Amino acid sequence: MTPTHTHRERGGRYALVAKHAGGGALTGQHLVIYHDLEKDVQSATTNDDWRQHWRAIAPDDCTVCQGSGTDQIKSNKTNPCGGCYGLGKVRTNGERPTDLWQLADVAAGIIAKRTAERDHAQRQIADPEIQAFVQNLRQQRIDDSIGRQEQEWRAGRGFGPGGQRHTGD
Repeated sequence: MTPTHTHRERGGRYALVAKHAGGGALTGQHLVIYHDLEKDVQSATTNDDWRQHWRAIAPDDCTVCQGSGTDQIKSNKTNPCGGCYGLGKVRTNGERPTDLWQLADVAAGIIAKRTAERDHAQRQIADPEIQAFVQNLRQQRIDDSIGRQEQEWRAGRGFGPGGQRHTGD
C-alpha cells in the first residue's frame, strides 16, 4: 500500500482507505478510515479531524520525509532529510536532486509557488468587499472591548455607598 497522506505535525506514512457516514452514536458524523503504514494498523477519525491534522502527499514531496524536510528515518527532527536536503520537495519527476543545480531548480520551484500563493492572497485582501468586512470586524471588536471594559469598571469596587462607583446615572 502506498502512502497518500502524512500527519501535519508528526509526519509518518498513512493511506486513506475509505470514508463512511457514521452510525449509532456517530450518526451525522463523517468518518475517515486510514491505515498507518509504519505501525500496520487501521484507525478511524472524523472528517474534520482528518482535514485539520493530515495533508495529502504531493507528487513532488520527498519520498523519504514525505515533505516535512526533517529526518524521519532516525526520528531526529533537528536534522534535515538526506533525500531532499531539508527542502521537503524533490524534482517534478519524483527523483531526488543529485547536484547543486538540480537542488537550485527545486528551491526555485518552491519560491515560485510561494510567491504565487502570496500574490493570490494579496489580490484577495485588496478586494474592497473584504476590506470593508475587515474594517467592520475590527470596529465591532473595538466596540465590544470598550463595552466590556465599561461594564467591568462599573461592577468594580469604588468609593460610593456599598462600594459602588458614582456613575452619574
